[in-house]
Amino acid sequence: MSNISSVSEFLLLAFADTRELQLLHFALFLGIYLAALLGNGLILSAIACHHRLHTPMYFFLLNLALLDMGCISTTLPKAMANALWDTRAISYQGCAAQLFLFVFLVVAEYCLLTIMAYDRYVAICKPLHYGSLLGSRACAQMAAAAWGSGFLTAVLHTANTFSLPLCRGNAVDQFFCEIPHILKLSCSEAYLRKVGALLFSLTLTFGCFIFIVMSYVQIFRAVLRMPSEQGWHKAFSTCLPHLAVVSLFVTTVLFTYLKSPSISSPSLDMVMAVLYSVVPPVLNPLVYSMRNQELKEALWKLMSRCVAGE
Repeated sequence: MSNISSVSEFLLLAFADTRELQLLHFALFLGIYLAALLGNGLILSAIACHHRLHTPMYFFLLNLALLDMGCISTTLPKAMANALWDTRAISYQGCAAQLFLFVFLVVAEYCLLTIMAYDRYVAICKPLHYGSLLGSRACAQMAAAAWGSGFLTAVLHTANTFSLPLCRGNAVDQFFCEIPHILKLSCSEAYLRKVGALLFSLTLTFGCFIFIVMSYVQIFRAVLRMPSEQGWHKAFSTCLPHLAVVSLFVTTVLFTYLKSPSISSPSLDMVMAVLYSVVPPVLNPLVYSMRNQELKEALWKLMSRCVAGE
C-alpha cells in the first residue's frame, strides 16, 4: 500500500447538507441500529438458551444473526458519528478496515444463506438422511467454510483495491467505504486486476445463486407432492422467510454492482447500499421469527424471564 502518503483520509458522502437533517438522520439510524442489535441479540439468546433449538437450522440462524450484527456495526456507527459531529472524514486505515470487514461479513452471509438453502433441501427432500448429512461436525465445517470464504474474498478485494494508486481526490460517493467508489478514485486502469476480481465475485455470486434456485426448485416439487396441508404449511413456514431474505439480498447487491454507470447517482447508490447493508440485519429477525412457532415460543419465554427478573 505505497499510496498511503498521497491519501491520508477519505471524505464519505453525508446523509444531508443541513444540520437539522443530519441530526434527524442520526436519530433515525440510531433507532434502526439499536433495533437490529436487539432483534439479532434476542435470536442469539433464544437459540443459545433453549435446547430444543439446538438443531442445524437454528445453528445456521445463530451464525446469520452474528453476521448481521457485525455487518450493520461496520457501516452505521461511523456514518452516525459523522452525522452527529458534522464531519465526513474517515482515515485511510479506517476505510481499508471498514471495506475489509464489510466484504468479509457480506460474502460470509451470502455463503451462509446458500448453506441454509441446502439445510432446507435436505430437511424436506431427504428427511431420513438429515441426521447423517447435517450432523454437528458437518454443520460446523459448513459454517467455517462460509466464514472462511468471506475472509479470503475480503483479503483479495481489499488488497486489490488499496494497492492501486489513488489520484482523483478523496471524496467517496457513499456513506461507507465501498469498492466501486474507491476504484473511481484510482488513476490506474489496472484492467486485468479489476476484471479478475470482478470475475471471481461473479463466479461466487452466481454459483451460490444457482445452487439456491436449484434447491428451492426441488423443495417446491417435494412440497407440492405432500398429501396434507399441514405439511405444506410447515415446509413453507421455514422456506419462505429464507427465500425472502435471499431475494432482497441478491437483487440489491447485483443491481448495485452490475448497474450501468449511466443510471448511477449518489442518491440512488446510497438507497441501494442501505437496502443491502442496513435493511437485512433489521428485517431478518422479524422475517425468521414471524412464521416460526418454535422460535416465537422461545423468544416469549426469554422475554418473560427477563421481565420476571430471573
